[in-house]
Amino acid sequence: MQERSKKANYGLSDLLKASWMRSSIKFAIIGTIAALIVIWLLKAFNIAGIPLFSNIGAFFANYGLAGIFLATIAAGTIVPLGSPALVVAVSPFVDPILLILVASVGFTLGMTVNYSLAYRFGRPYVQKRMQAEHFEEITCVWNRWGWIIYIIFGLIPFLPVELLAFICGFLKTPIATFVALSFLPRLIVFALLVYFGQYMGVWLGVA
Repeated sequence: MQERSKKANYGLSDLLKASWMRSSIKFAIIGTIAALIVIWLLKAFNIAGIPLFSNIGAFFANYGLAGIFLATIAAGTIVPLGSPALVVAVSPFVDPILLILVASVGFTLGMTVNYSLAYRFGRPYVQKRMQAEHFEEITCVWNRWGWIIYIIFGLIPFLPVELLAFICGFLKTPIATFVALSFLPRLIVFALLVYFGQYMGVWLGVA
């Protein structure tokens, strides 16, 4: 009875103290700083004046949407392709609306692959290797805070939201809820990234 009460009182502050959550936040901060350093270096070395970069820009203009679609599908699984950085890089060269939609749909499809695999195979695998009380605790926490965690991870580009798709799968989250929580935050994120990328393109002199 006391154990159940403890689980019921498991708050968001307790969740933020979890090691995996702290590690994810640290990774997001480091990734953001690294991205800003790269952008500054590109400006410092005046990449707009390099002929090779003009060829790369032409390549993005011709094949960018197809490449982003395939890359975001892969990134939505567990392949570390860095889809936010790719979207920013391509955004000065392709139609912004199409880029936002293609990236959002691609990433959602990739996460749906994770969800489907975990939905079909994940629960028996996890239950065989995890004590019943630990599984119950994860279920309790996810039922209470899961959608909040998922939206937060979906709205912050460098957080590994694709890994949370596995949790949604083996905990049998309804598919309509999962798709909505996957697509809408990423739509917002990719829209902001495309706007940022176009601004950076003008600043760097490549757009």
